[in-house]
Amino acid sequence: MSILVGYVPTPVGEAAMAAAIQEATLRDVELLIVNSQREGVLADPSVASDADIERVADAAQDAGVNATVLRPTHRDDLTDAILDLAQEHDVDLIVIGLRRRTQVGKFIMGSHAQRILLQADRPVLAVKEDSA
Repeated sequence: MSILVGYVPTPVGEAAMAAAIQEATLRDVELLIVNSQREGVLADPSVASDADIERVADAAQDAGVNATVLRPTHRDDLTDAILDLAQEHDVDLIVIGLRRRTQVGKFIMGSHAQRILLQADRPVLAVKEDSA
């Protein structure tokens, strides 16, 4: 049994990470931390630095959670990469962060989170950034 969290170094990604650690602690399961870079892209703001990855992995371990970091690359579609990893590792839960977007932004840009919610064959926990 395990939980997969899609981590990006943003406030939304931090919220998803915190929720994933909490769920892994409650369920006493392994946590898979995924941060994927698109192949051929030199500057990708969604790619976490080694320091960010070390920090979130340490936070999981400090909470008593066994965490494994996966840093695969993906070609065209991050959604497919996340769903494939969830199936490959037979995770029990996928945790993702949701950012606030306008209806027009959703229509024009699409949404990885929306596609994961609709296409996943297992439970998905969608987390918003703490607005406090």
